[in-house]
Amino acid sequence: MYEELKEVIESSDNIVFFGGAGVSTESGIPDFRSVDGLYHQKYKYPPETILSHSFFISRTEDFYDFYRDKLICKDAKPNRAHIALARLEQQGKLKAVVTQNIDGLHQAAGSKTVYELHGSIMRNYCMKCRKFYGLEAIENSKGIPKCSCGGVIKPDVVLYEEGLDDQTVRGAVKAISGADVLIIGGTSLNVYPAAGFLSYFNGRKIVLLNKSATIYDTKADIVIRDPIAQVLAECIL
Repeated sequence: MYEELKEVIESSDNIVFFGGAGVSTESGIPDFRSVDGLYHQKYKYPPETILSHSFFISRTEDFYDFYRDKLICKDAKPNRAHIALARLEQQGKLKAVVTQNIDGLHQAAGSKTVYELHGSIMRNYCMKCRKFYGLEAIENSKGIPKCSCGGVIKPDVVLYEEGLDDQTVRGAVKAISGADVLIIGGTSLNVYPAAGFLSYFNGRKIVLLNKSATIYDTKADIVIRDPIAQVLAECIL
């Protein structure tokens, strides 16, 4: 399978990568739905409740207690998967990364064209005056982070009950619909509307890299169950 994937990559100069939480687990960032993911850990409220718009509004301090503890991984570094994808972009073969992750590791590895469907922890803004803040405004604050104007600072991440950013959606759909090869990695494909983006692909080959089975397995030309960082590091030279 590795040799087949190498041949697919070598023969295309219009590849798009669609990735999820499994891309960043080797960097020490927990995913949500695996056996040891956040959904299987014990909290006062379920993670999907805490990470909802209504919870953020009604119990903002509790939201930030969880957010700082579990979603900000300040020591996380790009792993072999991020680095390999950045290298593929530099070679002119990878045209875009479409990611469900919010950790900013693709950009840290050097990727330039990244569509972050669920936003990024690296961007934060005041809900009152819209002033922009970096990650440190959340990381170094206590309780509810406040702007100099007194407003609440909110992460630029898409919470449950919130819609995706229109411009990001348009860019991701355009990239996927125009791709020759779509590599899907580290995602269960259970999260919508993000997983629905794959229906826009009309290209030549679908590659699926995920440890567990997905609903897209039967549509893929290549399916590899090995760790995604290992596969990409060996197949992207």
